[in-house]
Order: sequence, then structure tokens, then C-alpha cells
Amino acid sequence: MSSALPPRPRVIGPKVRICVVAAKYNEQFTDALVENVIEELSELVPQARVDVIRVPGAFEIPVAVASVIHRDPPACVIALGLILRGSTSHADHIAKSVTYSLQQLAIDSKRPVIHEVLLVEDEKQAYARCIGEKLNRGKEAARAAASMIDIFQELDRSMPNNPTRTKRRNA
Repeated sequence: MSSALPPRPRVIGPKVRICVVAAKYNEQFTDALVENVIEELSELVPQARVDVIRVPGAFEIPVAVASVIHRDPPACVIALGLILRGSTSHADHIAKSVTYSLQQLAIDSKRPVIHEVLLVEDEKQAYARCIGEKLNRGKEAARAAASMIDIFQELDRSMPNNPTRTKRRNA
């Protein structure tokens, strides 16, 4: 796991749509993730339209992401949530399921899905990753999204016969 934020990618120029799907559960932390994503995206992708969809908890994130991608695919989806590990293995099962589902959605749809559904040991770790400055996963998610949008736009430019080019350009 990284101990600092990655460098900022270049600013993305053309207007794109980005969808943030975030859990409501553990609200203090998930609200901070959403705020940090939006703040960072406003600097990295200033012309982006950012849609935010809130779902009850981490387990509901993949189905909402699937629905968004199926209905009107954005240039990128950012999945945000926080799972606090407890005394049972429930958190591990949820985290594994969410991770697998989000990865499969990205591969199947050929759309970037940024995964920042965090599994943490305690509120101290949650604070460091959601609210703190050094390991802020909201900012990291926004930077990863901007990088992936840039990469996919470059792929579209370099592969003129790409069948998803028209769809992605309009996202």
C-alpha cells in the first residue's frame, strides 16, 4: 500500500461525465471521500460533469455501478465506501465480493472503474485514509480517474477503428 498520494496527472480538457457511486454507511468517512473526490476532480477535470449516486452500503455499490454503466456509460466510475473490520469475517466477505464485482464490471464494460471501497481495521485508519491529507484515498481516486480518462482518450485517438470509440467519446 502506498504511503503518499500519487503525483497529479495532467488536466483533462474536453468535457466528460464521471459518476461517483458512494456508500452512505460510515457516513463521516464516506462523505469525506466524496468531498475529496469532487474537490480534486474540479481541479484535474474542470469541465467534467460529476454525478453522485449514494447507496446504503458497500455491498450495494456494484449493482449501482452496473446500472450506471448499462444505462448511460460515463467516461469513468469511481466507487467509494468504507468497511470497518469487526470481530467476524463478514467485512472480509463483503470487501472481497465488492472488489471482484467491480473488477468484473470494468473488464466486461471496458470502462474504468476506480475502486476505493476501503477495508480498514479501525476508525484511526479510516480517518487517515478518508479525512487526512497524507493517505487521502478520495484524492487518490480522483487522480486515478483523471489518469484513466486520459489513457482511454489516448487509446481512442490512436485506435481509429475502435468500436467503442463513438460511445466513449460521447460519454
